[in-house]
Amino acid sequence: MENRQLKYLGGRAKNRKVKIEKQDKSLAEIRVNKWAESLSDEASTQIEVKLDKAKHLWVATRQVELPGQSGKRTIAIVMNAKNFNDASDIDYFITNVESETATGEWFVKTYSHRNWVEVFYREAKGWLGLKEYQVRNTRSLMRLFILVFCAYTFILWHTLTGGLRRKWATKPLNTFAEALSAFQTAISYRFVLWLNQNWDVFAAYKKSLGFVRS
Repeated sequence: MENRQLKYLGGRAKNRKVKIEKQDKSLAEIRVNKWAESLSDEASTQIEVKLDKAKHLWVATRQVELPGQSGKRTIAIVMNAKNFNDASDIDYFITNVESETATGEWFVKTYSHRNWVEVFYREAKGWLGLKEYQVRNTRSLMRLFILVFCAYTFILWHTLTGGLRRKWATKPLNTFAEALSAFQTAISYRFVLWLNQNWDVFAAYKKSLGFVRS
């Protein structure tokens, strides 16, 4: 990410070192967790995150430099308590996004979005065959990814707008699997309807493959 000069937000190991500017403007190299331990209660800001239920976190941010890298980065310490000693859950993050943007609230709320990325991968792999590819080149792989992404977007759009629920289900569609099942029901119904009206076309197609006797 650094080499490609792309913006990122990621985790940082607690034992990694950063360079922090001291009062005399000199730089001191310190481990991230040691810096977190030195923070006062007033250094952290309380942030409320609304996931399945509201969650309160305390965040402290600081401009730092990285060994071997030019320019400044922003690190964040995210805790489930106001100070380091009382916290049982502590995460360390870093970003190269501009400091004006990289506030404590930005860190917490932006990183919380990754949960939905994990949801997508779970559903795409489990129900749409994202991991079932048997291709040998990048172009074919990209085609599969595009098809899966389009299918996922299509099902999700119908779920959010109630399209499948209105005609193809008599129960709420609360999960992706339920929405997909309703979609498969719709496709099966329409295929059978088409087949009854176009049996000669279907038979001719099968005959061309050698599966139907004349």
